[in-house]
Amino acid sequence: MPAKSLKIERRYYLLDCRKDNLGRLATQAALILQGKHKAGYLPNIDVGDFIVVVNCKEAQFSGTKTKNKLYHRFSGYPGGISTRKLGDLLAVNPKKVIREAVYGMLPKNKLRNERMKRLLIFDDSNHNLKVKFEN
Repeated sequence: MPAKSLKIERRYYLLDCRKDNLGRLATQAALILQGKHKAGYLPNIDVGDFIVVVNCKEAQFSGTKTKNKLYHRFSGYPGGISTRKLGDLLAVNPKKVIREAVYGMLPKNKLRNERMKRLLIFDDSNHNLKVKFEN
């Protein structure tokens, strides 16, 4: 069956950061973004759904990850590596922490950026989406 002839129905799923740890939330989001929860999953076609993540400021972590986990960034120049702790990054931009966790769980292929466009992250439970959520 050609990929262009498929009619893909996309649904919205709501995930709350207060309920699960970040790792569990990121794996759920990655599976739904890929479409692996659907019977018609095809690895070469993007059949996934939308993910709405709320309350990202109140994300939960196990152990001492907020003090010990490090995020590295490299500019490409000698000595251009910068390192931040998870706790510091959460204080500045909690959306980035969730986005990077889900990004790392998706397969490294050409569909990754298209799937990430369907990840919607909000700081609190107030969002302006007028859609029906699954779950």
